[in-house]
Amino acid sequence: MRPHPPSVQRVLRALGRDIRIARKKRRMPVADFAVRMGVSEGTLARLERGEAGVSMGTFAMALLALGELHRLDEILDVSKDDTGLMLDIDSLPQRIRSRKPSL
Repeated sequence: MRPHPPSVQRVLRALGRDIRIARKKRRMPVADFAVRMGVSEGTLARLERGEAGVSMGTFAMALLALGELHRLDEILDVSKDDTGLMLDIDSLPQRIRSRKPSL
């Protein structure tokens, strides 16, 4: 597998750091948090380091254990996808012709 670009690595490290900080703010020891997530302490350590190989399911379970699962819905809300909305607008027909009535 190819290494991820530096921008992706940076974002994953920041995400892992944020999860670790959120866990600590809630005063949850690593062992308790891992049990709540249903993963090993090693997997939790990998998540908190921002390693790319950690599954989306593990990430989702961390959010659930933190009481923040609703945030996963907000990551790419299609109603707020400006690029996608612009592409939809660009694909609209330039002209709309009236149809002949069917007999």
